[in-house]
Amino acid sequence: MDFTLNDEQRQIYEYGGQLAQKYDNAYWLDHARKHEFPQDMFQQIADDGFLGIMVPEEYGGAGLGMTEMALFMEGTANHGIPLLMMVVGPTMSLAHIASHGSEFHKKELLPAACRGDIQFCFAITEPGAGSNTMKATTLAKRNGNRFSLSGEKTFITGAEVSDYCLVVARTKPHNEVSRKTDGFTLFAVDLKKKGVEKQRVKISIPLPEEQWTLFFDEVDLGPEDIVGEIDEGFSILFDSLNPERIILSALCCGIGRFALNKGVAYASERNVFDQPIGAHQGVQHPMAKAHTAVEMASLMTRRAAWEFDNKLPAGASSNMAKYAAAEAGIEAVDAALQAHGGSGFTEDTGLYEMYPLVRLLRTAPVNRELCLSFIGEKVMGLPRSY
Repeated sequence: MDFTLNDEQRQIYEYGGQLAQKYDNAYWLDHARKHEFPQDMFQQIADDGFLGIMVPEEYGGAGLGMTEMALFMEGTANHGIPLLMMVVGPTMSLAHIASHGSEFHKKELLPAACRGDIQFCFAITEPGAGSNTMKATTLAKRNGNRFSLSGEKTFITGAEVSDYCLVVARTKPHNEVSRKTDGFTLFAVDLKKKGVEKQRVKISIPLPEEQWTLFFDEVDLGPEDIVGEIDEGFSILFDSLNPERIILSALCCGIGRFALNKGVAYASERNVFDQPIGAHQGVQHPMAKAHTAVEMASLMTRRAAWEFDNKLPAGASSNMAKYAAAEAGIEAVDAALQAHGGSGFTEDTGLYEMYPLVRLLRTAPVNRELCLSFIGEKVMGLPRSY
């Protein structure tokens, strides 16, 4: 069993350090506090060829896999520059379209997205359904070979800077299917189409990406907008949802390391009672414990990515990674904050803003209770709990 990264993977993992030389944590924080998307940094990532990590070379990408995408996210988050748009766009949408999209999607949209000329967001959550996607009511009604899309999606990251949205809709209502997973279809919806409206969801967390509710009112869609097969969307949906868990696990691990590095630096320099506070076990042990949790979560994240890339069942590892990484990230930021004392809550330190983000990821996009329920039932063989 070899845990060594190859040269290309090492370069991807270390890219965050290069990016941070120009677009560092202070840059990210400035945009996060203003809820302003860091377009210049995102375009730099595009120019450097990292938006298309999971897109085949023939469509403008790098032709790599989930492992490399996770390394990219972990590496940038290590330097305090986590980007949620890398989750909903390059990871969940572009990779999915590369596998299941039409020729139009692959030849026209993917190259433009890899260049950063257009952006994608992803829409699955609904106000009434929440985590119970089976009860989704957003419906695309057939009209010959065309569809009329109506419904509502919420907590859509980055809709205001996106040109297209990968929308999970029902093409058959849930009360008209024999299996609850039947009747789902995925559409790449042009957000400039007639009948699409959006409304900002005001989130108190400082983030450069905003959250939105999307409203669809009889939006006309054709065969060219379908991603995958009609009514069979749920069977390929986990090509997006497992990567979402994996990539956010990588983000949590990176934020944890970023916070702990700041905590170690401060605890090594701050002297109280003629001794660095980091020499006291009361300060040292919480950070060492958190470091251990972060590294363990990182290993599970890489295992999940490896399984996904090798077309092995990745649900168990993805859910365990998501659970472990969110908990580890929270523990790491909290330990670093405690080591800083009062200074950890000042804007100059730039540490506290990491806490609400990792705390969010305990709850979203899939909460820890659902991760644990999956592990209990699917991995351990316990009775179904929901």
